[in-house]
Amino acid sequence: MTESNNSPTKPTMSAMWSDGLGRAGIRSGQMLLVITLVSVILWAMTSVPLVMIPVTIALILASAISPLVRWLTAHRWPQALAVAASFVGILAVFGGVITGIVFLIRAQSKELSVKFTAGIEQLHQFLNNGPFKVSDEQLRSVADSIQRFFTSSTFGAEALTGARTVGEILAGLVLMVVILFFFLKDGEKIRAFLFGFLPAVHRGKAHLAAERSATVLGGYVRGTALIAAVNGLIIGTVLAILGVPLALPLGVFVFIGGFIPIIGSTAAGTLAVGVALISNGPVTSLIVLAVLVAANQLEHHFLQPVLMGKVLSIHGLAILLALAIGTMLAGVIGALLAVPSAAVAWTAIKTWTGRGDAAPAGIGPADETAA
Repeated sequence: MTESNNSPTKPTMSAMWSDGLGRAGIRSGQMLLVITLVSVILWAMTSVPLVMIPVTIALILASAISPLVRWLTAHRWPQALAVAASFVGILAVFGGVITGIVFLIRAQSKELSVKFTAGIEQLHQFLNNGPFKVSDEQLRSVADSIQRFFTSSTFGAEALTGARTVGEILAGLVLMVVILFFFLKDGEKIRAFLFGFLPAVHRGKAHLAAERSATVLGGYVRGTALIAAVNGLIIGTVLAILGVPLALPLGVFVFIGGFIPIIGSTAAGTLAVGVALISNGPVTSLIVLAVLVAANQLEHHFLQPVLMGKVLSIHGLAILLALAIGTMLAGVIGALLAVPSAAVAWTAIKTWTGRGDAAPAGIGPADETAA
């Protein structure tokens, strides 16, 4: 009796979920579950930025430095000594750059002050007599508004917030240095421990995805550093030839800005144009602007395809969307980490689904663009 009652129902339920609409419903449910999981992960990461940001930066730096550790180890360096040498080397580079910028700014502060005063006067005359005339009353109104802002309680509250942010940045830097050391020293052990929670059938694919992601991360960081160095060298050299103060620090700022794709080097270059305008006048600033545009064109049309074409096989639209999402979630740091995170995610997806099996270590052909 029971079988006769259920027998018509089973084919009906099976047919309901096996037709086109049923399969679409199952797939939609799976997608919603994946989106929910990703949302929870992103929420957890953005809820503890003081921990997650140093971990992510340390992971990226470790992926870029680990080939040096392996090279030293292959040349009969003890593992501990290779890690220590690489670790101290990267700290020395960052520390030397920061120290050099501080000393250069202090050494040229008097020259910059004199040129700043003269530049302000030139800018004043240009605004009064230029094609778009601005009266002294309008300038005084703007100056009064700025003065009121700096003397308001809002600015005081923002200054306190800024001081707290500086403290958080310093704490994050210390944490990042400690995490980077352990990633370099015990990276394989940490990965094996984490993958030990996966079913045995999936561990091999997880290790393969991790290796390919590390290759993509390392290639991305090294390629981006080389492109940013070229931009910084071009801008710094032009500023030095034109006699703009703080040419070397501004070149370093352009180099740092180069790690934020599309917008970073342009924003840093805008600072160089502003310093050139105030210190040397409109003609010099226009020359710096023209060089900045030319350097950006060189980056987008030659350096990026040559150095990053096979490492970062992601469509430009996907990069823009990743930048937008990263900026909304975590500001400047989110913009800095968005593209490498998207590259790692895409590499892991390709490996897990078998699309990257033919590619060596996560580096696919140039036409295998994504998304």
